[in-house]
Amino acid sequence: MRRPKRLWRAAAIGLIALLLLSAWSAGLFVFVGHIPREPATATQQTDAIVVLTGGSERLGEGVRLLASGLARKLFVSGVHEEVDLAALVASLPGTVPPPSPELLACCVVLGHNAGNTRGNARETAEWMAAEGFSSMRLVTGNYHMPRSLLEFRQAMPGTGIVPHPVFPAQVKRDEWWRWPGTAALMVSEYHKFLFALLRAMITGAAPRS
Repeated sequence: MRRPKRLWRAAAIGLIALLLLSAWSAGLFVFVGHIPREPATATQQTDAIVVLTGGSERLGEGVRLLASGLARKLFVSGVHEEVDLAALVASLPGTVPPPSPELLACCVVLGHNAGNTRGNARETAEWMAAEGFSSMRLVTGNYHMPRSLLEFRQAMPGTGIVPHPVFPAQVKRDEWWRWPGTAALMVSEYHKFLFALLRAMITGAAPRS
């Protein structure tokens, strides 16, 4: 009698594991499906442009948008405490014209207090409140945008947020599962997104569209 019970128990465990794996896999593909494929339409005015550190293409796009007059100020969140404006400008890609000294002095602000995406959202919320701003254009990597929007909408539920993804060359969005580096990045972002979503559900801070 023990052998059939053990077989049934093993079969049940295997079935549960298979169902969990199927749900995880389906969720991963849904998550990746929500990662932007195309650049944002840069025509809508906002009070601020917010760039999350993590790649020179993000900063370059933020500077370009500011120079185009699409916002009053540019806030760069998550900057290392030893990095100043001069060093940040020096890190711009060669294809991006550096902002004028006048534009830097009046309209570019660095945030040094964030160490992760949730910290970016909190730091930005404090700065936006101090400036009296109610709308922003969020610039970050396309793969990072779903989690960033989740965190920022929790931190600033009354703020209008325009997502503005950039597209790092090393992240292969199409057929991502064929590229080990991109696949690992997608799985990591998926897990971080699930953790952020679970925390929002526990704390009662439901994500908003």
